[in-house]
Amino acid sequence: MWVNPPPDHPADPDLPRLASVNLNLLVPLLALLEERSVTRAAARVGMTQPAMSHALGRMRRLLGDELVVRQGSGLVLTPRGLELIAPLREVLRQTARVVDFPGFDPARDPRTVTVAMTSSTAFVVGPALTRLIAQRAPHATVRLRTFVEPRPADFTDDGVDVVLLSEAFAAPYPRERIYENRWVVIAHPDTDPDASALELLTTLPHVTYDARQRVVPYAALDAAAVPYRIGTLVSDFLLVPHLVARAGGVAVHTLRVASALAAHTPLRIEEFPLPVPPLGIDAVWNPRLADPEFIGWLREILVAATSFDARR
Repeated sequence: MWVNPPPDHPADPDLPRLASVNLNLLVPLLALLEERSVTRAAARVGMTQPAMSHALGRMRRLLGDELVVRQGSGLVLTPRGLELIAPLREVLRQTARVVDFPGFDPARDPRTVTVAMTSSTAFVVGPALTRLIAQRAPHATVRLRTFVEPRPADFTDDGVDVVLLSEAFAAPYPRERIYENRWVVIAHPDTDPDASALELLTTLPHVTYDARQRVVPYAALDAAAVPYRIGTLVSDFLLVPHLVARAGGVAVHTLRVASALAAHTPLRIEEFPLPVPPLGIDAVWNPRLADPEFIGWLREILVAATSFDARR
């Protein structure tokens, strides 16, 4: 007679109850909680809007909570809906590992790799980034998304894998340093060659980025009581060196952007005359990206693409 050995662990009392739950509802539920839009959530998981609304109704009945409620023209999360996001993300990540999806193979994978960044960062990093991905993932498509200042949706929506972000901008998710960019003084090449960087800053009108928060070098100038005059304000950091090179004046900018632009148009570049820390550029990964092999691979690409030699 066969005798079954005693179980190593006592039976889980929650298993019979879970057997009656359609766990397929967890994926659309997380999409809805993160997107806060039936339309966007349905598109994200490949469902129709009526099917998404039906799934929401079933989860509301199961959990005994509204989860999302309409407020004005949009949806807001209830406290219960808000607290469900983190555990749902973890459960679905664990599930992906349990079912053992095929690992990321850059030689075969046809995915679209989406990196979001400012236009000035794209100007510096974009060429090396696209070249390296093309070499190492020949079937992939590279998509570069640019913004002037990031919005919360830029970190998660529209298939973004990672955001490259200046430390001057806040991020709602963890960030890791990828590279640093030294501050320099840039001016028209016809300026007095004997004038020092400090003299350029005090005698010429400045072309500056029009932002709510001044960049660190201007705080150093103010602290040292260095006089200067703002002549032009622009809303895109990348336009600053172009205007200086074509229209004159002086600006404080980053070395990598100035060096990249100087390869196309004459530009005088001098060291910033006061001690200031470099500008850090960080990677902020999409929190919904549950593919550690792909993340590790793309991280290596980013580090290689942002090395100073990769631009040459």
